Amino acid sequence: MSFVLSCCSTADLSKAHFAARDIHYICFHFALDGKDYLDDLGESIPFDKFYQAMTDGAETRTSQVNVSEFVEYFSKFCAAGQDVLHLTLSSGISGVINSAQSAAALVMEQYPGRKVYVVDSLGASSGYGLLMDRLADLRDAGMSVEEARDWAVENRLRLHHWFFSTDLTFYVKGGRVSKAAGWFGGLLNICPLLNMDDLGRLIPREKLRGKHRVIKEIVERMAEHAEGGEDYSGKCYISNSACMADARAVADLVEARFPRLNGKVEIYSVGTTIGSHTGPGTVALFFWGDERVR
Repeated sequence: MSFVLSCCSTADLSKAHFAARDIHYICFHFALDGKDYLDDLGESIPFDKFYQAMTDGAETRTSQVNVSEFVEYFSKFCAAGQDVLHLTLSSGISGVINSAQSAAALVMEQYPGRKVYVVDSLGASSGYGLLMDRLADLRDAGMSVEEARDWAVENRLRLHHWFFSTDLTFYVKGGRVSKAAGWFGGLLNICPLLNMDDLGRLIPREKLRGKHRVIKEIVERMAEHAEGGEDYSGKCYISNSACMADARAVADLVEARFPRLNGKVEIYSVGTTIGSHTGPGTVALFFWGDERVR
C-alpha cells in the first residue's frame, strides 16, 4: 500500500509541483504589518507584493505549525487508512519538528495500526523541496513508508544548500548580521555566501565583493561538491526572493557548466516564512552531492 508523503509549506515549491508529485503540505503562518496569513505558496499574497511590502518597511512575523494543527492534518490521512511520512523544516532553524512529533504520537494513539513518521529534513526552502521530489520518485518506484523514512535519514545530508544575499538589510534587522557589519557590507558591496551545515543551520562561509563574483563562486561550490562534479546528472533547484535576474544568471551558469543535468534548472520563489527573515535579494542553489559537514 502506498503512503502519504508530506512536508511543510517551507519546502518552497509551487502548488502545481506539489500536486503533480502527489506531495501534501501543511502551511506555516506569517503576519504582515499585524495581519495574519497562511504561508500558502503565494496564494494569499503574491510574492512580488510581499517582498515589495518588506522593502517599503512593512513589519513581518512568522509562526510555525502547532500541535493541534498537525493533529487535524495527520488525522484525515489516518482516518482514511493511510500511513504518513512527514518531513519538517530543519530543526537548525525551527522547532516545528517538536510539534509534529507530539501530534504524530497523539494521532497514532487515536488510530491504532496506523503509522505517522516524522523526519527532520535538515533542509530549507527549495532544497527541502528537492529532497521531497526524490522521495516522491522512491515512493512511486514502490518503496515502503519505512524504507522511504530510512532513506531520507541516510541521505538528507547529501542535499546541498548554498545561499547568497545582495541585500543585508533584513539580516541586520533580524540580528543575523550586526549593524556595523551590515553598514560596512553595504558600503563595500559585500555579498555573503552561506550554506547549511550538518545540523541544518545556516553558516556564513565567505564574504565576497560584488554580485558578479558571488554568482560565479556559488557555481564553483556546486562543481566542488556535486555528485560526479561537472558530470552531475541530478536535478538542480534554485529559489530566490524577488531577484529573478540574479537567479537566472546562476541558472545559466549551472546549465552551461553541467551539461548532463536532469532537465533544466528549476527556479522557485523563497516563500513568505523564510522570506520574512531573508528579505529580498537572496538566491539559493540546491543539488545532490557529497555529505555536508560542519
